[in-house]
Amino acid sequence: MSKTMYMIGVDIGTTSTKAVLFEENGKVVTQASQGYPLHTPNASVAEQDPDQIFQAVLYSVQTVMNQSPASAGQVLFVSFSSAMHSVIAVDADGKPLTACITWADNRSAEWSDRLKRELGGHEIYLRTGTPIHPMSPLTKLMWLRNDMPDVFRKAAKFVSIKEYVFAKLFGHYVVDYSIASCTGLFNLEQLDWDEEALRVAGVSREQLSDLVPTTHQMQGLNPAYAEQMGLPQHTPFVIGASDGVLSNLGVDAVEPGVVAATIGTSGAIRTVVDRPVTDPKGRIFCYALTERHWVIGGPINNGGMLFRWVRDELAASEIDTAKRLGLDAYDLLNQMAQRVQPGADGLLFHPYMTGERAPLWNANARGSFFGLTMHHGKEHMIRAVLEGVIFNLYSVLLAMEEKIGRPKKIHATGGFSRSPLWRQMMADIFDQTVVIPESFESSCLGAVVLGLYATGRVDSLNVVSGMVGSTHEHKPIKENAAIYHELLPIFISVSRKLEEEYEAIARFQKKHI
Repeated sequence: MSKTMYMIGVDIGTTSTKAVLFEENGKVVTQASQGYPLHTPNASVAEQDPDQIFQAVLYSVQTVMNQSPASAGQVLFVSFSSAMHSVIAVDADGKPLTACITWADNRSAEWSDRLKRELGGHEIYLRTGTPIHPMSPLTKLMWLRNDMPDVFRKAAKFVSIKEYVFAKLFGHYVVDYSIASCTGLFNLEQLDWDEEALRVAGVSREQLSDLVPTTHQMQGLNPAYAEQMGLPQHTPFVIGASDGVLSNLGVDAVEPGVVAATIGTSGAIRTVVDRPVTDPKGRIFCYALTERHWVIGGPINNGGMLFRWVRDELAASEIDTAKRLGLDAYDLLNQMAQRVQPGADGLLFHPYMTGERAPLWNANARGSFFGLTMHHGKEHMIRAVLEGVIFNLYSVLLAMEEKIGRPKKIHATGGFSRSPLWRQMMADIFDQTVVIPESFESSCLGAVVLGLYATGRVDSLNVVSGMVGSTHEHKPIKENAAIYHELLPIFISVSRKLEEEYEAIARFQKKHI
């Protein structure tokens, strides 16, 4: 009888690193994670300690090995997913000169605006697929060069968190096409660094990692780290891709016309295409999954965090009531929102509480209720917030549809899927059937499917279809969809008309808060 073989997917996220041990058929055996803080001393800074994250990788892998029935020799490979857009300056010895500057860091906002308006940013976007925004490592490098010149001069390399982890494990700096395609420095057609983007950033090729496909394997682990993780030194480590594109793979959204929508703390909507595609209006990203699979879409800053804001700032009495009744506070808020008609009786919420990425790409955008009357109560506001998140995500899909046409299927995941009301809102606003796949660790599953493909154990990424099921399906309610169809143009028009006002109020807030 043959031994069961295992594989490990590791996801280096913004709030924690998770490792999941799978059987070769995709069944989850065990998982472990370790969190770490995001340092946000003010509204512009969002950074982390790269060594804390590295230790979380070691701990997570070590823990799943300790908890599992797998012997070290039964692990086929370890494959990686990682958050995008991070930058760490390191010296010649590989020691960090900066913290890990995350996607959420906005200190490069002024340079982002200047790149967009004066320095040919749109042309760079069309070649690199990364929208011009403070999240982009390109703008972060411009900021570092001008605002931290001493650190910039000392830097031997500028790397992402995944590159930092792999350099510690193997002593060599490599970056996969997927993470590279999220930097604003990578020419999608040439699969190489973009010379003009490098010039604008002020970095040389030698200061960046060696480019490799997402299927690239590395062996020869540092002996001390191999021992700590409980793995042989020769265990293949597949470099993998970014968390966004692997999430698409992990929810079986790799076929043409299948769209993955995710709402967790933030959110995103994406689909796979067979060649690089960018948008003349700059509204969507294009990132690599493999050389033959490209993911287009857009991320939104403001997802489930706004439901938490509603709970914490608007619903103190409801929280007390929920405690007395032994209910979850979110369930009670859902019940309140459900009592209100779709469209919240004409109350719209623009969910730009932390600025916005897609489709506005405007760090100065701010949240607002529009249409408030004396008729509206707290329950209307709750429903409007939930609807506003979906409206915003749908406006990104509209930009994508100009490239891909109307989707065939919507696969939705993330914490929002725990709310039947929110799931139904998505079906109604999108006016399409929404399926919730049974894939709770989609980025880790995507990583191991890519690992199977990389190691030649499968010849197609479509093997993932046998590893996920569906838990819920929501069909659009015709009457609700008609109401949302009437409100959507108003939602979109208001945000477009307020661009100057967003800038003015953001300037006021930076000055006075």
